[in-house]
Amino acid sequence: MELDPALLNLSQTLSGPGPFVLLGVPGLEGLHAWLSVPVCLLYLASLVGNTLLLGLVAVDKTLQAPMYQLLGLLAAADLILATSTVPKALAVLWGLSDQISFGGCLAQLFVAHVAFIAESSVLLAMAVDRYVAICQPLRYGALLSQRVVGTVAVAAVTRGACVMAPPVILLQRLPYCGHRVLPHTYCEHMGVARLACGDTRPNIWYGLATTLLSPALDLGLIGASYALILRAVCRLPSPGARHKTLGTCGAHAGVIVLFYTPALFSFLAHRFGHHTVPRHIHILLANLYVVVPPALNPVVYGVRTKQITQRLRHLLRRMRKVGADSQTIPHTLSV
Repeated sequence: MELDPALLNLSQTLSGPGPFVLLGVPGLEGLHAWLSVPVCLLYLASLVGNTLLLGLVAVDKTLQAPMYQLLGLLAAADLILATSTVPKALAVLWGLSDQISFGGCLAQLFVAHVAFIAESSVLLAMAVDRYVAICQPLRYGALLSQRVVGTVAVAAVTRGACVMAPPVILLQRLPYCGHRVLPHTYCEHMGVARLACGDTRPNIWYGLATTLLSPALDLGLIGASYALILRAVCRLPSPGARHKTLGTCGAHAGVIVLFYTPALFSFLAHRFGHHTVPRHIHILLANLYVVVPPALNPVVYGVRTKQITQRLRHLLRRMRKVGADSQTIPHTLSV
């Protein structure tokens, strides 16, 4: 007895389709093991670097200024962005598990996109921090405080959740008609939408609108803040003062380039170069923007921020001293 197709579609809409199959990087299946090596190393670097940076900001009383607390928020967003996507990607590349449930897929793309939008919001807040510090230094303490940083954290997460809730609802309402193969290493919005056999135009237009109203808007506002900063710096009397002032923005500018360049290129290739950019290039770029910025951000700030470098060296010296003391205790007891 055959089931009515309308009833089958309704049942599938209510319960969701079966598990999706993640292909990894189509066309490069033979290189999956090799591709997993840099992905795994970068992920481990992001775990170590961001955890260490977050721990320093959390426990070190000398790193309680708003700039460092915003840096802690950035490290937290990096950890969530990488951890929500990379472990599953590695499982696919290693051939351990290529399936993900429909609910797990929606949860993964929701968390990853919320972390991405939250990180973009934090980068905008850091640009405002630099603008106030350079252009309004006398009002810095009044405008930026620990309470403001807490508000930024709540606003960044809330903004991401509000932006990503509608596309998740739209994906749940789409019929999938047995299409289960997802040519990717993890779930992302338009990749899942393309598996549907219904009208995906709302997903396409909403995805374009959210990109223009979140990361693209943030990048524009960051550019405006830096234009005001450069104008203020050019008015400084000496070249030394100009160089020193710009030096305080160097790490943030480097992180902006690392974060937005692969993400926007991946977005543009996905929306407008779908038939010209090879699929494996797009998927490799999508993996780059969830693992490269989280791995390199702590390095950039560790090298460019003098106080963080000093505190990290102090922590490493203490760890070496504790290790040396623990090695001498058994010898002392035996004498």
